[in-house]
Amino acid sequence: MTLPGDEKAEGIGVDDEREAGAAATTHNSVSGNAVITGPLVMAGRVESLIMAPAPPSVAPRQIPPAASSFVNRTKEIDRLRSVADALRDSRVPGIVVLSGLSGVGKTQLVAQWVARALEPSYPGGHLYVDLEEGRRDGAVDVSGVLAGFLRSLGVHPEFVPAGLGERTALFRSVTSERHTLVVVDNARQAAEVRPLVPASGLLVAISRTGLPALTMDGAVTIGVEPLDERAGVELVHSWRVPDADDAARTLVRRCSGLPLALRAVGEWLAQRPQLGLADAVRALDTTGLPAPQDGTASVTTVLDMTYAGLSDHARQLYLLLGCLPGTSVTAALAAAAGVPAVEDAVGELLTDHLLVVVRSGDRPRRFRPHEVVRAHARQKASGLPVAERRAVLRAAAEFYVAAAAHADILVLGAGRFRLQAPPARSLAELSPEERLFTDSAEALEWLDAERGNLLAVLRAAAYERWDEPVWQLCESLWALYHSRKHHLDSIEAHTAGIEAARRCGRTDAEVRMRNQLARAHYELGAYEEAGRELDRAAALLDRVEDARLSGMIHETQGLVALAAGRPEDAYALFGRALEANASRADTHGVVVQSYNVGQALVAAGRAQDALDVLDEARAAAVGSGDVSMLPRVDIVRARALRGLNRLGPAAEAAMRAAEQASERKQYAKLDQALGVLSQLAADTSDLTLRAACEAKLRELHRGVGVPSEDD
Repeated sequence: MTLPGDEKAEGIGVDDEREAGAAATTHNSVSGNAVITGPLVMAGRVESLIMAPAPPSVAPRQIPPAASSFVNRTKEIDRLRSVADALRDSRVPGIVVLSGLSGVGKTQLVAQWVARALEPSYPGGHLYVDLEEGRRDGAVDVSGVLAGFLRSLGVHPEFVPAGLGERTALFRSVTSERHTLVVVDNARQAAEVRPLVPASGLLVAISRTGLPALTMDGAVTIGVEPLDERAGVELVHSWRVPDADDAARTLVRRCSGLPLALRAVGEWLAQRPQLGLADAVRALDTTGLPAPQDGTASVTTVLDMTYAGLSDHARQLYLLLGCLPGTSVTAALAAAAGVPAVEDAVGELLTDHLLVVVRSGDRPRRFRPHEVVRAHARQKASGLPVAERRAVLRAAAEFYVAAAAHADILVLGAGRFRLQAPPARSLAELSPEERLFTDSAEALEWLDAERGNLLAVLRAAAYERWDEPVWQLCESLWALYHSRKHHLDSIEAHTAGIEAARRCGRTDAEVRMRNQLARAHYELGAYEEAGRELDRAAALLDRVEDARLSGMIHETQGLVALAAGRPEDAYALFGRALEANASRADTHGVVVQSYNVGQALVAAGRAQDALDVLDEARAAAVGSGDVSMLPRVDIVRARALRGLNRLGPAAEAAMRAAEQASERKQYAKLDQALGVLSQLAADTSDLTLRAACEAKLRELHRGVGVPSEDD
């Protein structure tokens, strides 16, 4: 394909592109008497468009379930209820901080409050996040937490914005009309809590410290102390009848009044019905156990006793929890790491309250230990030989590399250009008992649910300098990071991937890693950082053989140039990718790059040149059956036609794009197409068509869970 006014060059791009800068259109003024043919007919076509289904009418209820055995927190529950009631009538959202020792029962206190005392005063739903699950080097990706909250509240993934500021603003907009309860567990700093405060409702932060900085925000702090002797004895007697020797009081003192430790002792005794409370006290009191303020020695001793009583396979699973860098585990991962009788082992740890089930919408069940249990498991695992711990970690890394590769293939298609070979093990071999995922949607949900574990394993593998698994995992994680806009994770992962590719001499992988890193910076609007990575990648292109890699770099360089307001530079860069795709007879690549060239030409004010390229692209897409590109191409065609003051054909192109996007459930493109059509209706003072477009946009926005501008 020959570009208008340009000479041929090379470059191939195959990655999915974000439409950027296309709104910067130059068009002729409208005289006021131009009309769109058949306005009533076109308004009827708009009204007949099928919109996104409305978000679920059931509000999220994510707070962990309340335990049946729970005593002596009446004062704290009453205090929490009274504070929540007082804050409910305030014009500003309320913040409550629950502070106390680890294992003292803070999370269960909130669960009991929600289950027993909370009136239906939060119609927006109950949102919950455990920040410890996503914490890395002490920091939390709050932007990722917000993305999850927005999806839980019904926001369609295509409409979740990229940046923290935009996500915070949308979260506040979505929660502004309905009181929402947000519970943030294991919070360490005020800065990781503030963006999660709903616009209307209450945030409860659970922390081992009081988060004093939140008092500047009007937060109310409620301390949660260990159980006193009377309450502790009541808890013990709830699962064991009183002993004549009054051993319950001694047991409570030995466990420092911590419910977690007392519950572990209860489960230990439940498996030994022939023993009594005095026997448990003797098992604990072998070293004159101290009772320090933080309760650490008490919990450690109880967990030591519980660990010693585990079966061999349950003990292996417990040690695996100490070897893994992530926060949760599936049965498939445990089996891959060599744990025998996995289901029995999981059941035993669940029964002993050493594991809890993680609530997740995807297919495989996940389990995680309490943070105190995780720390104890890591202490136990530290006694294993180094080679054994590394072998477990390597098995986990290989499991995730293979599973992520399968997910990538399902999400982005088998035709996506990949440097790594297809995984040697099938999904059935990776998880014989329970399929990890079966289709594209499930694969993406699996990647998102495993997001923290995937990055933790990648970091551990990078530390061990297992370079091939590192860059391979990065390549596959593009399906997650780009689709769900986890750009901060992408930056960290691909920085490690670049170093891994360099160390193992894979220049082609380094080029791809730098391109994917540049795309993350680009999505966040950091165009200078993106440009620097692309320059480094471009310097390596003469050392790689596959021309598709150079095409990727030219394509991303074009996107950066277009977004930075340099449409002529973008035109030249996209043109190189277009010509290279044409030389390889890659029809889809030709359509994609023609679409990009058209965007650049429209932004440069060269509407007729853009239309010539886009008409050819549309014909190629129709001829090859590349129907997913038709809405994109027609949206840019409509903008080019508007620039030529051909308003009737422009409206028809926008209308056709809207119909195609609606049919294919491409709701972001439907939003764009209706926006262009509304502009055209305004240009011609077609009030009927404009009203139809605005009404349909409001309906669309309700369906995808975001407020309309006039709401």
